Amino acid sequence: MPSKKQPQFTTQRLHLRPFVLADARDVQRLAGEWSIADTTLNIPYPYDEGVAEEWIASHARHFDDGTLATFAVVETESEQLVGTVGLSINPKHAVGELGYWIGLPFWGRGYTTEAVRALVNYGFTELCLNRIQGRHLVRNPASGRVMQKIGMSYEGTFRQSIRKWDVYEDLAMYSILVEEWGEEKTGT
Repeated sequence: MPSKKQPQFTTQRLHLRPFVLADARDVQRLAGEWSIADTTLNIPYPYDEGVAEEWIASHARHFDDGTLATFAVVETESEQLVGTVGLSINPKHAVGELGYWIGLPFWGRGYTTEAVRALVNYGFTELCLNRIQGRHLVRNPASGRVMQKIGMSYEGTFRQSIRKWDVYEDLAMYSILVEEWGEEKTGT
């Protein structure tokens, strides 16, 4: 990673910044909703006390070692935390994998697409990634629509490739390459 200081950036309606421990209560409240945990790969339910603090405390270490860039997604106008976007990074292969969730009260506003688009741009322009990929539970097609909207290509479905709460789940895989992002951004 080119810099050890995690950047911040602003989109039309959102501010993406590093998490701070003061965000923990909002993280627990938003991520603690059943509908969030049910449609993501790694969010626990119930979301116990202390889990958010531990998660936030791990971000700087992972950013420093170049394996993870996690951002709080905050409404610019209200300064309210609405969710998170992040990239798990494999530096050897210059590949990033998307992860994101937006709190239930903020669904349907286009925040996920706006934040993910900004994160992917950061991954290609600042982190010098060659490929960014994302997976979603097949039963969560809204997540796939986010990936489609930013120009990612569907690569296939991995049948029963994970187990979520003792149920085998199918995952859909999407990706975009740096040269496609350039085309997507310029409209060629």
